[in-house]
Amino acid sequence: MDLSFGYFMSELAANPILLLAVVLTLGVIFVNGWTDCPNAIATCVVTRCMPPRPAIIMSAFCNFLGVFIMSMVNATVAETITHMVDFGTDSQKAITALAAALFAIVVWAVLAWFFGIPTSESHALIAGLTGGAIAIQGGLKGVNGGEWIKVIYGLVLSVVLGFVLGWIICKLVTEAFRDVDRSKTEPIFTKAQIAGAAAMSFMHGAQDGQKFMGVILLCVILTNGNSGVESIHMPVWIMALCSIIMAVGTSIGGKKIIKSVGMDMVKLEKYQGFSADVAASIALLFSSIFGIPVSTTHAKTTAIMGVGAVKRLSSVNLSVVKEMALTWILTFPGCGLIGFLMAKLFMLIF
Repeated sequence: MDLSFGYFMSELAANPILLLAVVLTLGVIFVNGWTDCPNAIATCVVTRCMPPRPAIIMSAFCNFLGVFIMSMVNATVAETITHMVDFGTDSQKAITALAAALFAIVVWAVLAWFFGIPTSESHALIAGLTGGAIAIQGGLKGVNGGEWIKVIYGLVLSVVLGFVLGWIICKLVTEAFRDVDRSKTEPIFTKAQIAGAAAMSFMHGAQDGQKFMGVILLCVILTNGNSGVESIHMPVWIMALCSIIMAVGTSIGGKKIIKSVGMDMVKLEKYQGFSADVAASIALLFSSIFGIPVSTTHAKTTAIMGVGAVKRLSSVNLSVVKEMALTWILTFPGCGLIGFLMAKLFMLIF
């Protein structure tokens, strides 16, 4: 199987629908960096540890490093995404369905951003791909249940780990600095939170970047006339391409979501923001090591909830939480249905 950049570019020039699929994939990566960047740096910005623009630049650089370095060390998240669905052996139809699924993801992500609601492009990606695979295969045989179940594990894991680690870390920090003058801790936690936001951005790239690299790899595989991958190493050019696009998207950022995540959900102090960033980063690192696709949005928002619950559960704005939960619940059927319908439409057109 030819996975070289030169071969892929020659296929792009000869196949317009493949070009569309790749452009849409890069668009999804861009939108992910654009909309999920605020989740990584929200706490750092709202506690005034960093102004928005420098924080976004730092996040873009760390996203780049996260995608590239983690993929060199462990690319199992990308492999899970690639194995999760089966678009069949007809490469032209498969690429058409894949392009439709990606189109659905872009539409879903942009609508969520427009309304300022932190959504999960990760789950939108999974839902869109699943809808497209079901459409082309005419049923659930297009879905690999063994790999797809990891998505359910990830959904539960990111919520539980985020909340529990957020509560534990914040509780430990609170106890450790209980008798220390608050004014003396401000410089410590300012620097610590900047480091925490950098770590969160790195792990965002490590998790979400790998998911989209899996889609690019799937495009490459389909151009070779194959529907599955076994023991294929991620090409370096895919790592570099996804790293750059995500970093560019991150550099744009989005203040609406910074407000929703960092301000509307719970009012944070510096030590709480640090605790939330560390908790979410640990949850994402654990998931990446074991190849489980999780939502960085889930990990970060539930970590913030756990931090807020240290003082009292009522400090968490439950109306914002309910709004987010509704969005998450709707993502799978909503984006999946759009992916299914778009795949059917694209196959008729092309």
